[in-house]
Amino acid sequence: MATEQEKTLNALRIAVKMEIDGKEYYLKTSQTSSSKMGEKLLRSMSQAEDAHRLKFIDIYSSIRDKKAWPKTALKPAAHKNLTTLFATATKRMATSTKPLEGELDAVKIAMKMENKTLDFYTSQAAKATSETEKNFYKTIAAEEREHHMVLQNYYEFLKDPSGWYAKTEHPSLDGG
Repeated sequence: MATEQEKTLNALRIAVKMEIDGKEYYLKTSQTSSSKMGEKLLRSMSQAEDAHRLKFIDIYSSIRDKKAWPKTALKPAAHKNLTTLFATATKRMATSTKPLEGELDAVKIAMKMENKTLDFYTSQAAKATSETEKNFYKTIAAEEREHHMVLQNYYEFLKDPSGWYAKTEHPSLDGG
């Protein structure tokens, strides 16, 4: 039977692998984006995945070497600006922007990946044996939820730019 430490280390190995896969996917997808905004957004997502991976590696090493979950002070990740980046960039784009073949599918796959990692981190928080571990996984899960929301917004924009603008800009019918 696996010890708590072995279970935790295994979960961290899985987390590192998911973050590596996410980073690679976002980098690959960014290269085929139909716009500079999409490319920049997807590259930022890859950087966020890499930041998570590095944090997981640090925690893994601490648990392996010191046999204890380290105190983790999560600093706001660079991806906290993803929503702002997306909102700013879309204001400058034409409503006639058309995604390349397959870009909508690529974004749908990315949303599924984010949901998968969100579910994994949420389940790890529920299994956590320390408050530090639980809070860490909850924070990472919240970041994954934010990633999904940004991707959902990007998907809606790509699918129907004019409709997206109408919905997000809330234009008045009286011209005001």
